Amino acid sequence: MPTAPPPASICLLRTSALGDVTHVLPLIHTLRAGFPLARLTWIVGKLEHKLVGDLPDVEFVVFDKSMGLDGMRNVRLALEGRHFDVLLHMQVALRANVLSLGVHARRRVGYDHARAKDLHGLTINERIPARTGEHVLDAIGSFCEPLGLKQTTVRWDLPIPVEAVAWAVDQLPDDAPWLLINAVSSHSVRNWSAAGYAAVADHAQQALGWRVALTGGPSKSERQLGDAIRARMHGTPVDLIGRDTLKRALALYRRAAAVLSPDAGPMHMANAVGTPVIGLHAASNPARSGPYSDRRWCVDRYAAAAHKFMGRAVEDLPWGTKIERPGVMDLIHIDDVIERLEALDQARRHGLLRC
Repeated sequence: MPTAPPPASICLLRTSALGDVTHVLPLIHTLRAGFPLARLTWIVGKLEHKLVGDLPDVEFVVFDKSMGLDGMRNVRLALEGRHFDVLLHMQVALRANVLSLGVHARRRVGYDHARAKDLHGLTINERIPARTGEHVLDAIGSFCEPLGLKQTTVRWDLPIPVEAVAWAVDQLPDDAPWLLINAVSSHSVRNWSAAGYAAVADHAQQALGWRVALTGGPSKSERQLGDAIRARMHGTPVDLIGRDTLKRALALYRRAAAVLSPDAGPMHMANAVGTPVIGLHAASNPARSGPYSDRRWCVDRYAAAAHKFMGRAVEDLPWGTKIERPGVMDLIHIDDVIERLEALDQARRHGLLRC
């Protein structure tokens, strides 16, 4: 039986968010290895483009969701008259499903029935294998399977400009181990307390001899929580909130010994550059959305949250259920986080982690 020719053009649609966009990177490398002559076009969000837009050998079409229908119209105009062999439609939100209608492709690969929603099934004609219990990165990686490939290697290779590296060295100037605290998630109920972060930061400085820096974007919520952490600390952290760019943040994370973060984009950015992450999980399941490479350092109170807020065991919840309830992060205690930090510090001291 004749073998189907490899696709000459592949359009990827994943516009957001920062963490999920980092999960697309291994798929890009898998596609490039399997189809070296294929033209890859990625429809990506405006903010997310600042993170991945310098990836080599990929054409980007930027979607600015703040423009509403005009943003969708701009994507449609950018793709006018173009036809792709394959669309990999990796986002199920209604806005993304409408956006996908501007992509002309013979094969339109989307999610299986269980993971599809918001009329996703009406915009595709093929589906990825139906599985449960997968990390988000593995689910995204499975989009190559209908094309005859298998993602067996996870590789990020996200470019970091020389300028960003030099800036990070200036901010974190010595060889002491650095703990970087990214305190804010875009979902506010995933945020831990200022008192908790301050206590862990003080322990890192006073008991372990680490240095501490606060990182984050320029938003009001990040500034407010950063100020609250500083006010409760006995020591003084380096305050970098609102001073970096996404590329500079990558350089900072790569220079750190560890990053402390709730389930948020910076968690996955730090993981992508090989830095251990102390992830704080109660509202979300770290097996699905925690740092992909190594979840040993995560504080996992998802099962406790399922019991308290839903009266159910984790195994009885649909995979991917989020428990974003007020107070859910209070299930994470300061001692829980300090214990993981100390375990990570011991591994680092025995040469099992890079500094």
